[in-house]
Amino acid sequence: MELNATELKSFLDEKVQQYNTLAFINDDPIAIPHSFSKKEAIEIAAFFTATIAWGNRKSIMTNARSLMKRMDNAPHDFILNHTEKDLGVFDGFVHRTFQREDVTFFVTRLQQLYREYGGLEVLFTPKTEEDNMHAVLSNFHNLFFAVPHPKRTTKHVANPAKKSAAKRLHMFLRWMVRSDAAGVDLGTWKSIPPRVLSCPLDVHTGNVARSLGLLQRKQNDLTAVMELDNSLRKMDPNDPVKYDYALFGLGVFEGF
Repeated sequence: MELNATELKSFLDEKVQQYNTLAFINDDPIAIPHSFSKKEAIEIAAFFTATIAWGNRKSIMTNARSLMKRMDNAPHDFILNHTEKDLGVFDGFVHRTFQREDVTFFVTRLQQLYREYGGLEVLFTPKTEEDNMHAVLSNFHNLFFAVPHPKRTTKHVANPAKKSAAKRLHMFLRWMVRSDAAGVDLGTWKSIPPRVLSCPLDVHTGNVARSLGLLQRKQNDLTAVMELDNSLRKMDPNDPVKYDYALFGLGVFEGF
């Protein structure tokens, strides 16, 4: 599609309006954290849901709900107060390569982190003024696995220091940080400015971004995320990841 910069912004702003609506929630994994009202429960539900957010959206939602049900639909209480014998509730859980061994490490590690830091927001809040969240995500990865852990589990928390696009963590951040009148994103965290967020780059958003001339790089890696960031911030420097809705919607619903 050949559009000049003004036409492209107008086109994508229109698509944001089309897809960034409450109707989007019903069939999207963001529905899982939306079912909670307590800050800590929202962020735990969002973290687990984003972690397993690859593959079919229906199966993601089914398995995320299964995880919440196994935690008695009280994820914060479960994380804080579970004992080792309670971990049996995760027997048989499988979402692609995220399985019981991974879940139980996540649950036990989150208990340690909640007891030490009180929540996840402080662990994702940049200590200095930043232009992006890549270093923060790398630091979180290192902290999360700073204790003995199954080697297989490390792939489930991305690390931009290894050139990962970190799609699921960027989606988690979009959910937790963005806030607008549409009410799709949760906006629960107030300490991180939306301007530093990056678009969750997947097959759909990447292909659409390339078709529109927003992205030249062929592979979906950290370099591509930074290139797309640069393009989206030219259109809205304060809230660039709102365009995730436009790119995702064009790819998934319109076969763009």
